[in-house]
Amino acid sequence: MTERTTAAAARRILLVLTFTRWFPVGLTVGVSTLLAVERGMSLAEVGVIFAVQGFVVLGLELPTGGFADALGRRPVLIAAAALALVAGLVYVTAHTFTAFVVALVIMGVFRALDSGPLEAWYVDTAQADDPQVNVELNLASAGTVLGVSIAIGALVSGALIAWHPVHTMTALELPYWTALGLYAVNMVMIAVLMREDRSHLNSTGLGRALTSAREAPRVVLDGLRTLAASTVLRSLVLVEVFWSVAMIAFEIFMPVRLSELAGGEAHAGALMGPISAVAWGLFALGSAGAGLLSKRIGVGWTALLARLLNGAFVVGMGLATGPVGLVVAFLLTYTLHGSGGPVHGALLHRQAAARNRTTVLSMNSMVGGASFSIGLLALGPLAEHTSTAVGIVVAGAFSIVGAALYLPAIRQERACAGEVEPAAS
Repeated sequence: MTERTTAAAARRILLVLTFTRWFPVGLTVGVSTLLAVERGMSLAEVGVIFAVQGFVVLGLELPTGGFADALGRRPVLIAAAALALVAGLVYVTAHTFTAFVVALVIMGVFRALDSGPLEAWYVDTAQADDPQVNVELNLASAGTVLGVSIAIGALVSGALIAWHPVHTMTALELPYWTALGLYAVNMVMIAVLMREDRSHLNSTGLGRALTSAREAPRVVLDGLRTLAASTVLRSLVLVEVFWSVAMIAFEIFMPVRLSELAGGEAHAGALMGPISAVAWGLFALGSAGAGLLSKRIGVGWTALLARLLNGAFVVGMGLATGPVGLVVAFLLTYTLHGSGGPVHGALLHRQAAARNRTTVLSMNSMVGGASFSIGLLALGPLAEHTSTAVGIVVAGAFSIVGAALYLPAIRQERACAGEVEPAAS
């Protein structure tokens, strides 16, 4: 039996591991698409390459969610960090369509394993020590750290591309090699900081892993039953369909559109560094602001407003005819992207219990990944045969519709508030 981690310590660990997890992402977030395009991939091929990751996540999300619940969050996160390192290495050395696909397959396995265990570990660990801990506020703080870490990484990435000190590789490659070292650091930090009673690597742990793998179909069925039994949870998970399509515009199409307006991939890559840094800084502010706004208007209304405005600004990105307008709309989009994340997560946690928390989070991520992939297969060819701007506008307009799916959660939140008020009077 390990010594119990206090709620305060769990919060610190959550924030530290959020930073080490997302800082290397900041180094590559603005150049992933550009690197593939630089190496000869068309926009339709880029769509297929990144769609592969979502389909892998779709196949593994629920089984690995149950795997983490059964075996423990710590070993699953360590394995995920190791796979992130391998995926990054394959991606940065890829020069063919097949090699890029292999990299994204591995990345998909990493994303499936990584989805949910850290948040689930924090919620269960903190509530075990203090049942009254403010989970929503601390998850919002983690969202803020996520944004800051990616902002710093993106700023470093842009500086490395502009500096280009190693002339044996292209300017876009150096941020990837730097990220590989930081993925290794993240793996070590998980192993050192996380403590969990069920996290053990011995014959018992192996038995739990095999049992969890055999029970994967049951986990999937349980997840589907959970969705079928709850209108609120089902609606929340379906929000991801629309949110993920919007993400195609500002994660995949944005760098390509900027290269069209600013004069080439390398120039766009250097610009994407500081642009992404500012965007993720605003993401962090959006996350913090969502926590404050939710106290005034409720978590559900905050989530709906963030989703609505995020989609509207994506449309604005597509309508922009110059780099300045594109960048301004992109920055506003990311601010609202940051606002939506923590409140959406808080609404999901309200629908989950300790026994199925990771599975609920994995279902949400699974639907998001599948929607992202299917959307890419449709929007990639559309953008190639019309224009990148058209693809962005279509993605943004579609995503706005998903805001209505927060209404069941809003009604439930209002009903719960109505039950509490008489008791307090």
